[in-house]
Amino acid sequence: MGRHVRKLSAKLVENLSSPGYYGDGDGLWLQISNGGSKSWVFRFTLAGKRREMGLGGLNAVSLGIARERARQCRLLLSEGKDPIIARNAARTSDALRKSRLKTFDQCAAAYISAHRAGWKNSKHIAQWESTLANYASPVFGALPVSDVDTDLVVKVLRPIWNVKTETAVRLRGRIECILDWATVSKYRSGDNPARWRGHLENLLADPNKIAPVVNFPALPWREVAAFMQDLRAREGVAARAVEFAILTACRSGEVRGAAWTEIDLAEKVWIVPAARMKAGKEHRVPLSMQAMAVLEQMPHDGAFVFPGRDKDSILSDMSLTAVLRRMGRGDITVHGFRSTFRDWCAEAVGNAFAREVCEHALAHSLPSKVEAAYRRGDLFDKRVPLMQAWAEYCAKQVDAISKARGR
Repeated sequence: MGRHVRKLSAKLVENLSSPGYYGDGDGLWLQISNGGSKSWVFRFTLAGKRREMGLGGLNAVSLGIARERARQCRLLLSEGKDPIIARNAARTSDALRKSRLKTFDQCAAAYISAHRAGWKNSKHIAQWESTLANYASPVFGALPVSDVDTDLVVKVLRPIWNVKTETAVRLRGRIECILDWATVSKYRSGDNPARWRGHLENLLADPNKIAPVVNFPALPWREVAAFMQDLRAREGVAARAVEFAILTACRSGEVRGAAWTEIDLAEKVWIVPAARMKAGKEHRVPLSMQAMAVLEQMPHDGAFVFPGRDKDSILSDMSLTAVLRRMGRGDITVHGFRSTFRDWCAEAVGNAFAREVCEHALAHSLPSKVEAAYRRGDLFDKRVPLMQAWAEYCAKQVDAISKARGR
């Protein structure tokens, strides 16, 4: 029996109203339900089984579109493929593709959330969020992360590269981290458009030449004795914190957060937990007699050695800076005393203490990974005489100055 194709017309399809199936030919049927709704159906036989596949309602799919969809189904059948299975696979693939269309802002939020626990303080997190919100988000935050390219990254960085260089450099690094995260998470592919070496370094000026790195202002080691003489005459918790920071060569944040539970007075050691260290590694600090003397002056009824406004609050960083300003030394920083100590190690005591001993005193990582792998200890026993020598140097020099002044 001959096959009749294209038996329907647009006008006939519009006028038909009785429930049932009306064939157009080649497996395409118009189905009218008992309620009067009209939809397209493709009927076929595969592996001896009769199947029926919906092609959409008449309101959304015209006769011409229905015929094209039926033609695509017949093409799949000619290749031995089930058009229903093929359509379901395509829908699954499309849903998966859409689920992977993450915006840059969404990836940034996910990256920060994933790393939040490893970052030491809320200020660091706030800096990440603010720089991205102020500079990156307005340009490409709402775009799919896969669409972020070199032009967009440069568009964000160029306006602030020469005027806010430090912020721009940090922002570039943060964008790079987020894009790396997105690549590993399979939200994008290809090279990272925010990478510096071999890429953005060709489009933007060297930041070190725009704004050279400036070290923390430090007091020359030969002047530390006179400074200590003045400092010890100062009263207050902040002054004692500065003195303790100098004697231990520790960072101000480590000193301000020092808790009595971290200090073993009997063993004369202060153990700074890894969570409060810049390198994320526990640091044992030998306490000289002079450092112990500072501790003896502090009340033991609170959580912190150097408390803030109340016994269980931390001392603010500005409190230490204020001590220096009141001493007329706004030209130096508390952090700079670490450089003072290191210069003293190199110039005053020379070869008396090995370089790695001095570096461990500052909780610095050894520059050579091979050397670090073989030296897994913290050289604590060798650092005990080093820190005592540093404290005694200050004390002896201060005594000598006092005698010279007739005090």
